[in-house]
Amino acid sequence: MSAHTLNVVADGDTAILVSREFDAPRELVFEAWTRPELLKRWLGVFGGWSLEECEIDLRPGGAYRYLWRNGEAQMGIRGVYDEVAAPERIVGRERFDEAWFAGEALGTTTFVERDGRTRMSNRIEYASREIRDGVLQSPMETGMGLSYDALEALLAERKAA
Repeated sequence: MSAHTLNVVADGDTAILVSREFDAPRELVFEAWTRPELLKRWLGVFGGWSLEECEIDLRPGGAYRYLWRNGEAQMGIRGVYDEVAAPERIVGRERFDEAWFAGEALGTTTFVERDGRTRMSNRIEYASREIRDGVLQSPMETGMGLSYDALEALLAERKAA
């Protein structure tokens, strides 16, 4: 994987592995991933969408909630953190308000730094192969790519400050 390239692949029978490298130390990447005021600047904020609600209780057993809006349309997701090892790893379960897929997903996100660059890997486990394949066929990859491009710009700004 080259820098700034989003890689999304099926992993095993029921998971997706998403990875990308960012030109920033992992503390900055982890902070942008976990602080509501920073998430509101990059996560899903494109094409008229804004992240209107972002609540995070970053601890094992703590909950999170995101709500995006685009005019009258909205999309929400909520979850619970199973594990938080800052700035290395976050494990949590998530469920959309409107079921885009059945059940919940289990995400394991890791941040590995080398030479001032951080590789983010997010393994998302679904309840079945059919659900995973449906997610892979959705516009999820495009949305993640646009979000991670916005994250890269935010990280560049924060590194320069």
